Amino acid sequence: MCGIVGAVAERNIVPILIEGLRRLEYRGYDSAGVAVIDAEGAIGLRRTTGKVAELEHKLDNDPLHGRIGVAHTRWATHGGVTESNAHPHLSGGRVAVIHNGIIENFQEIKDELLAKGYEFQSETDTEVAAHLVYDYLQGGDDLLGAVGKAVKRFKGAYALLVIDAEDPGRIVVSRVASPLVIGLGLGENFVASGAPALLPVTQRFIFLEQGDIAEIKREEVRIFDDRGELVEREVHETNWDAESAEKGPYRHYMLKEIFEQPSALADTLYGRINNHQVLPESLGPRAAEMLDRVEHIHIVACGTSYHAGCVGKYWIEALAGVPCQVEIASEYRYRQTVVPDNTLFVTLSQSGETADTLEALRMAKRSNYMGSLTICNSAHSSMVRESDLVMMTQAGPEIGVASTKAFTTQLLSVLLVTMMLARHRGMEAAQEREFVGHMYHAATASEQALKMSDDLKLLAEDFADKHHTLFLGRGPMWPIAMEGALKLKEISYIHAEAYAAGELKHGPLALIDEDMPVVVVAPNNELLDKLKSNMQVVRARGGQLYVFADQESGIEDEEGMTVIPMPHADRLIAPIVYTVPLQLLSYHVAVLRGTDVDQPRNLAKSVTVE
Repeated sequence: MCGIVGAVAERNIVPILIEGLRRLEYRGYDSAGVAVIDAEGAIGLRRTTGKVAELEHKLDNDPLHGRIGVAHTRWATHGGVTESNAHPHLSGGRVAVIHNGIIENFQEIKDELLAKGYEFQSETDTEVAAHLVYDYLQGGDDLLGAVGKAVKRFKGAYALLVIDAEDPGRIVVSRVASPLVIGLGLGENFVASGAPALLPVTQRFIFLEQGDIAEIKREEVRIFDDRGELVEREVHETNWDAESAEKGPYRHYMLKEIFEQPSALADTLYGRINNHQVLPESLGPRAAEMLDRVEHIHIVACGTSYHAGCVGKYWIEALAGVPCQVEIASEYRYRQTVVPDNTLFVTLSQSGETADTLEALRMAKRSNYMGSLTICNSAHSSMVRESDLVMMTQAGPEIGVASTKAFTTQLLSVLLVTMMLARHRGMEAAQEREFVGHMYHAATASEQALKMSDDLKLLAEDFADKHHTLFLGRGPMWPIAMEGALKLKEISYIHAEAYAAGELKHGPLALIDEDMPVVVVAPNNELLDKLKSNMQVVRARGGQLYVFADQESGIEDEEGMTVIPMPHADRLIAPIVYTVPLQLLSYHVAVLRGTDVDQPRNLAKSVTVE
């Protein structure tokens, strides 16, 4: 979602702020802005709709200089995409505020401020925060006190950065649900909504907790918890470097991240397997005791992570014999839930800050679950900190909005957890050894699938001028078809949807004609013959089939059916391997259509609002 960067230093911090915004572009946004306190003690403000490059151009023509400031990329919630709605927002020529998230009761506070004579220049909820802080300053509070009073009035999930021209030595920040990280330098300090923004200036970070308010100065950082007490938060050092978040020789981040999947999959297995056995202790010290008790699983996730959870349901029930329920987090939050005894609550999230999933976890911790497990790619995220057990996916930084390596490493992580559950429920050592061998092969098979890229680039020409595409799969490949459809619609803007192939006669068959490509994922498993029958139904209606088929499936090219041969992979890891060419197909179609591959319109990388 929105990106936040702040800095206080003895040097001009404008280039740091702009570079930080550039590194957060992957989150998705529609406008950008920066505010600094200049040498004369005035707030300089520059804002624009569009990309960070347009803000840079504005600054080239009308520069700003300052040693303290804040910058923001906005993803519109309250009010349209206009310069007046872009952040930062000012009050009284003294206060500048930037903000992620939503202040749910902003209208109530706005009405009070209007009654006091405040004038609003935007449609945003953020401007309410600027005026409210200024109002408290006018009443005699200092900046820390004013922000503290203001956030007590707010309802919602947000992160807030505030500077005061009459107090130019500090930034005051507040975090409620929406993530904030402080970067520690030498004689300078920084703050951002994500660590990648600050990698060029530091590798030392403090991740703020729920309800924290922090005061950031050049030589000092003070953090207060939600009770107003001064607290120490752990300092983390990351081994991610600035170069790891760059495209390198690839045209887009997404393509780079697709090709990083073999190494990411190998990294995900590292340290989790010993002597052909999965290691439950890699989930945490309580893992063995909790896994012994598990009788049910509830998986809750959003978007791509939800698809990983759906695949996990097939694995968990088939291999571990544990009943498993999978739900979309935004639905789970707003219904009455029956929690069977000894149910483990599992969240999947790339960022660990997905608003609906995080709130679902917090609800679960107040319910009758035996414990919680998160599968996540961000080691210091809220979900990781708030879950009892943790499985890190080891995908590394993922910049492209459309998830690739974070998804396949989620799948492998779910499979690792499945193996742990299965062992605790009596899986024989020989079978576990066999499955572990297949998991090791996932990286190799994915690397083989990457060699299909040039052929898929040619195949993409058949899709580039189409308006609709149908994806079909059966069993655990149905969620993979769902993920393939999601990728195509996300980055190429072609309407795509997925169905369980057996459901063709229950509606989607009415859509089939020669102008609607039908993509089928067809590994050599026990459902292959059923799937072949489904494909014949499509051919009989003149549909054009594109079948990703195992080399041993016996499926061959025919009129109306193009077969894309897949490297052989055991049915256990087929969901991981078949994901790769679907990603490549979507990528090449999007390139042909000229869309913004890494930052598709209206979408954001980390969805930190409801």
